[in-house]
This record gives sequence, structure tokens and C-alpha cells, in this order.
Amino acid sequence: MVVQHNMQAANANRMLNVTTSAQSKSTEKLSSGYRINRAADDAAGLTISEKMRKQIKGLDRASTNAEDGVSAVQTAEGALTEVHSMLQRMNELATQSANGTNSNTDRQAIQDEIDQLTTEIDRVSETTKFNETYLLKGDGADKAHNVNAHDAGIDGVTLTDKGDKVEVTLKELHAGDKISIAGKNYTIGGEEDDVTKLLNDAGVTDTDKAKVTINGTEYTYYTKTADGKTNLNKAGFFATAPDKADATANYENVAAIAKLKSSTISAGGKSVTTMGTATDGVDDKDSSVITAKKAYMLETAEVLKASGIGADKAPTATGNDALDTATNEFTLTKGKVNYNDALSFNLHVGADADMTNKITVNIDSMNSAGLGVKGIKADTEQDATYAIDAIADAISTVSSQRSALGAVQNRLEHTINNLDNVVENTTSAESRIRDTDMAEEMVNYSKNNILAQAGQSMLAQANQSNQGVLSLLQ
Repeated sequence: MVVQHNMQAANANRMLNVTTSAQSKSTEKLSSGYRINRAADDAAGLTISEKMRKQIKGLDRASTNAEDGVSAVQTAEGALTEVHSMLQRMNELATQSANGTNSNTDRQAIQDEIDQLTTEIDRVSETTKFNETYLLKGDGADKAHNVNAHDAGIDGVTLTDKGDKVEVTLKELHAGDKISIAGKNYTIGGEEDDVTKLLNDAGVTDTDKAKVTINGTEYTYYTKTADGKTNLNKAGFFATAPDKADATANYENVAAIAKLKSSTISAGGKSVTTMGTATDGVDDKDSSVITAKKAYMLETAEVLKASGIGADKAPTATGNDALDTATNEFTLTKGKVNYNDALSFNLHVGADADMTNKITVNIDSMNSAGLGVKGIKADTEQDATYAIDAIADAISTVSSQRSALGAVQNRLEHTINNLDNVVENTTSAESRIRDTDMAEEMVNYSKNNILAQAGQSMLAQANQSNQGVLSLLQ
């Protein structure tokens, strides 16, 4: 028997320490709820779990980012709802002012309300903000932008947009055509070129027996007397057949007929009524009768006026600035108005730095300048008529912006749903790695608790085993 080394006690103590350590770890897992409390518990599992935690926390924040984005978009879209309402009211007022039954006082009252609405559109643009970010007044430096061109409601006008310029084609006008310009009705009077073309198309030339009707009287071109035996000293167009060589023709030739004023010339089943004296392109006796070139100039002026609504710098036209060179085609350089470029911001909706996790929101400047209604006038019938088109463009612009914001909001809602779904599934996976299976761990805890009690008992018994030595010492 030995007393220096009680191997039974040493073994029991060692096993009790092992059990106590296992019991301690089991208690830690049960109390913390985590299977992995330190890297030593599961080194690989800890690495995987922390990566998942990084993704989960990032996605949680991304979902919140998207929700903040929805709130910002809703704020901007809500403000534009009122801008839409104001523009609709302005359209109603402009349409009312364009009616000829209004007095000057009526139109001034209409203009006063339009001015107030324009000011309110600017105020909404200047003050609408989300988290100190102004949403509707654009971003960056104030710079010049193009103003849309309009056709002034003139029949047959074609606008071909070329960026800063617009190619304008007016309806080609001919003698006798009717056209309305700036609310006034005009008739295109015939000119020398129109009569010449009429006669050429009908085959009327300075040849024997050629016929033309002027103001209801038929004239025939004769080179000889009525009996056909004697040459005329001067051939020409006669109302009645000449009976002598020195008879004087009513009209010497087709060139003389083409120069006739205030006359109706007919040939080949068609007619041209020529203008009277018209040095400025307008018939002196009837101001509603104008030349085609004068009409082109008037149309050009009205297109410029209609295209200048809302502009700081008026549009200009290349061509049609002189009566003798005016045509049905000219180039319009768009007017300019100053306002900020669009506001653009990104919503980060992912856990990684990948740029595909950015959703860009663009909001144009929604003040009166950006909408093309800055300084809009409706205090005259014609201004009000042109204002209708400008307001229509503004309504379309706001509609387009609201539509874009609505599309972004719908996208963000899908993004949020997807992020929340990924977070849920990733959290579930991370839980399986990191969390304690309480039922399983309670089994281990109960086992270790029993083993600890048994170990303590066995250690006590082993310590009592050396008591037999005392009987030898008596």
C-alpha cells in the first residue's frame, strides 16, 4: 500500500476535471444560446458565421436605405401632384383667356392668377426637401437649356428637331389658298410668278390662236388680221379679231398679262386672281389678301413667338427675314432659359461594394423655368392661345417625371422584399451554424451533471481508500 501516489484519486480527479470542463462549456452554450462562443468552439464555423453576419447586417441596412429612398421619392412625387394640379388650372385659365368673349379686364384677372400659380410652382420647387436635400430644384450650377419649339397652331407646319436647332417647314402656299395666322384669316393673292406658271401649265404662249380669259373676257393671240392675209404691225392678245395691220392689241404678250394687278386670269381650267399694289406683300385695297412670301414671313414670326414662351433668350430664325427671299422653309435656333441640371442621387441597396447595388434616382428641375412656363402670358387672346401648348408641354414633363418616380418606387418595393427575404434565409443559415440546439445541449448538460456528481463521489471514495494504512500503523 502507498500513500504518496493515490492513483485512484488522481484518475477520479482527472475525469472530474474533464467532466467539469465539459459541463462548463455546456452551461455557457445554454446560457448564451450560442454554440460558438469563441473561435476554439468551431474555427471554420466562426469564419462562415461572421461572413454571414456581415452580409445580414449589410442587407438589413440596405433594406433601410431602400425604404428611405421610397420616402424621398414619395415626398417628391407628392409635391409634383400639386404642381400637376396648378398646371391643370393654368391650362384652364389659358383656354378661357383664348376665348374672344373676354374683356381686357377679364384677361388681366386671369393673368394675375396665372402669375400667382407660377410663383407657387417656383416656391414648391425651392422648398420641397427630404433630410435637408432639396428634391425639385435640380443640382449644380445654373445653366442655359433649350426651350421647346411650337408650331403656333398654324396648319401644315412641320418641326424637325436637330438639337439646338429646329428645321421648320411651312405648308407651301399658292394663289387662292386660305390660311389663318395669329387668329386672322388671309387669302393668298396671285403674283407675276403665279400667273406665269398658270399660263405655262396651260400651254398659253405668244403663238397664233393662243387663248386666255381675263376678268371674264377671252383674249386670243393674233399675228395676222382676221382674214389671215395681212401681218399685224404688232402681234398680241385681242378681245376681238383685228381688222387692220396697225390694230393695237389689248395685251402685247404673256409677260404683260402676268404683270396685271387686281385681275383674274384663267387658262386651262384654272384661275389666278392677282393682287393690286402691294409693295409690302399686302394688298393696299384689302389687307386680308397677301402674297405667299408675306404669309411665310408672318408665319415665321408667329412660330418664333410661340417658341419663345418661357425663354430668357428668344429663339431666332435663319431665313425669311426679307420679303423678296422668304420661303416655306427656315431654321429656328431654340430659345434658352437658365435653370439647374437634374438632381441625381444613388441608393445603395446591397451588402457589397458592387456598383450594380446602386439604384439611381434622377429628378429634373421642376420650377417654372424647367417646365417652360416662366413668365407665361395669357393677357391677350393670341398669347393665351400659344400658352396652351407651352402648358401642355409642362404637364407632359411633370407626368413623365412622376411616372419615372413611380417606376423607381415600385422597383424599390421589390428590392426591399427581396432584401428582406435574403436576410431571413441567410439568418436561418447562420443560426444553424452559430446557435445552440437547446434540446441537444440539455442532454449533454444532464449527462455531464450526472458524471460530475459521480466523479465527486468516486473521488471521495478514492480518498477514503488510503485510510486502510492507519490500521498498519497501530
